[in-house]
Amino acid sequence: MERLQKSRWAVTVLFFVNGFIQGGWAVQIAQLAPRFGADDITIGRLILTFGLGALFMMPLSGMLISRFGSQKVVRLFSVLASVSLIPVGIVKNISSLVFFLFLLGAMIGSMNVAMNANAVIVERKLANAILSMCHCSWSVGLFASGFIGGYAVKNHGYLGHIFIISGIAFFLVLTALHFITNDHPQENQKNKSSSSLPRKAKIYIIGIMALLGMIPECAVVDWSSRYLIKNLNANIEIASLAFAFFACTMSMVRFVGDVIRDRYGPVKTLRVSSILAAAGMLTAALSPSPWQAILAFSLAGGGIANIVPVIFSSAGHQPGIAVGTGISIVTSIGYLGTLMAPAPIGFFAQQFGFSMIYTAMAFILVMNAVLAPLLRNNNNKY
Repeated sequence: MERLQKSRWAVTVLFFVNGFIQGGWAVQIAQLAPRFGADDITIGRLILTFGLGALFMMPLSGMLISRFGSQKVVRLFSVLASVSLIPVGIVKNISSLVFFLFLLGAMIGSMNVAMNANAVIVERKLANAILSMCHCSWSVGLFASGFIGGYAVKNHGYLGHIFIISGIAFFLVLTALHFITNDHPQENQKNKSSSSLPRKAKIYIIGIMALLGMIPECAVVDWSSRYLIKNLNANIEIASLAFAFFACTMSMVRFVGDVIRDRYGPVKTLRVSSILAAAGMLTAALSPSPWQAILAFSLAGGGIANIVPVIFSSAGHQPGIAVGTGISIVTSIGYLGTLMAPAPIGFFAQQFGFSMIYTAMAFILVMNAVLAPLLRNNNNKY
């Protein structure tokens, strides 16, 4: 049991590292214009390149997990991801940057699938939920990287910042890898069909549920500040608090999310979480003042907090489907939402207004509440 507890905290550290590296890339985005003379359109395409790299490798990493186990795959891609930001800081031209951004996205995406798969294995062995805490750790890593990033860039330049972020990430990865739990072939359903795409529709519907959970999160992260400024006449200082309160509440609820899921199970947890998030979105859409909208987004963050961890865990516990295969399918479909949703949201907001957008987000979340019984699994309480 002591070994399993170490494995639990080791995989939690890897979630922190994944968020930490992504936060490092987010800080570097602001440096693209002075480094390469890139305009907003070019920067947007570079950001998309990073996302496409992740999306490309997620299904492939699922196949690797099915063949070799999550331990070997997460060890490989954690090390590679921790140093993949370095070439992004060294390259001197856009064409090379595109290649290394695609590679960075691929390493981050592969690590993401592998660490989620390994966390599900630890859940099985402990018979306790851990994914909400893992995702909380990811959020803390993202925040920590952003906090360090501004200071590092100001005092050491963009290249110094990259080496600081990469050095910390590499050290944490090496510290954690020894304790990553091993999943044996029978645990990962290692056979000829384990890496093939499942024929059962349920796993793909669960993937759509992940998509439905991630799109509202994007709507808040990318557009809530714009909504408060444009519709509610908030200044930039007040408007930025919408995302800050949203993220803070999300992290706090994820901190206790595993206890909630252990007590009430995945179906009730997802149903109540989705309804709370929908109520927050609808209240934000109807709010007459910035502060009411900020509090509403805070409620939405508390609801959204457990949606993705519960769905990812369920994806890794589907009978007859290898852990890596199930998680790679669901993460790929869900990640597609974060990649493709921001632009259409902006377009429809221009046509119909942000109030209609957040009302639509509430409807999407209610759909997840309706679909929640699909997470019920008689063979496993997760």
